[in-house]
Amino acid sequence: MHGEGTRQPNADAVCAIPVDELPDGVVVTDRDGYVVVYNKAAERITGVRAVDAIGRPIADALPFRDADGREWWKWLDPQGGLRIRTRMPERSLHLPGGQEVLVAARFVREPARCGDVVRVVVTLRDALARARLERSRADLVSTVAHELRSPLTSVKGFTATLLAKWDRLTDDQKRVMLETVNADTDRVTRLITELLDVSRIESGRLEIHRQVVDIPERARRLIEGRVAAGEPADRFRLVVRGELPEMWCDQDKIDQILGNLLENAVRHGRGTVTIEIEPIEWGVAVSVRDQGEGVAPELAARVFRQFWRGNKRRRGGTGLGLFIVKGLVEAHGGTITVQQAPGGGAEFRFTLPTGAPDFA
Repeated sequence: MHGEGTRQPNADAVCAIPVDELPDGVVVTDRDGYVVVYNKAAERITGVRAVDAIGRPIADALPFRDADGREWWKWLDPQGGLRIRTRMPERSLHLPGGQEVLVAARFVREPARCGDVVRVVVTLRDALARARLERSRADLVSTVAHELRSPLTSVKGFTATLLAKWDRLTDDQKRVMLETVNADTDRVTRLITELLDVSRIESGRLEIHRQVVDIPERARRLIEGRVAAGEPADRFRLVVRGELPEMWCDQDKIDQILGNLLENAVRHGRGTVTIEIEPIEWGVAVSVRDQGEGVAPELAARVFRQFWRGNKRRRGGTGLGLFIVKGLVEAHGGTITVQQAPGGGAEFRFTLPTGAPDFA
């Protein structure tokens, strides 16, 4: 008896899923080691075509060797060894051309317990993708350490000075030190917030709480905030074209998207920063333009990656802002692109669907 909302899985439907739809490479051999299944991911990862692999011994089709030069299939020896063996953990192997592949294997036995091996299921993963992920994690640690060191050193230095020399410092000196400590703790808080956003985006745990949002008003408030902080008012221009539909979005995340794009335009661009908002067939399009050097076409694909910083000579920022912007836009069901602005400079354009309330 199954509770409401549950049902027995359809075994036939599960078994009918084509292996070509799987993201990992899958190779299946019969009891004699001849390849009987070889999916498209395996072709992509190894560079060996299915027509050149199926029907051949796997040792010939995929002559993997380990770091010591040993032939993988020979020492795997599915038919030999202990009859309780069921798998080979993932390990790094190489093809004759030097290509590195992460390979794991499972032995299918009949009967399942201590029976003969009737099939070997081999899974393949791209070692380069794993290496890129590990480099990304190393970059993240390095970036966090670098970005935290400066403000924490400042906080430690000023608090130590205040504690040691409080009676000898003037009120103005104390105020300057405390203002610096306050600004540096804000910087640390922003970094931690960005890291949490990155984690939520990558894990798919980003939550969108929808309400009616007046996007032009949010842009206007952000501009007013920058002007109040000392930016010249004529640095910014807000243009609203046509009648906008009612937009159901997450207001905090819209502020974050617009704020990051404004910050990027001010930091990396020059001249007037223009925000243009206009209706489209299914929602709203927002463009943020500056009059700086722009983004070279060959770099456009990299702009939304983690740690992209544009002009390396200009310090500041973690290189996570545009990655977060893309994640927030896509979480709303929208898209974002970067191109050359009509008058020069960079133009970031994102589109958002009208959305629907959370309780709909």
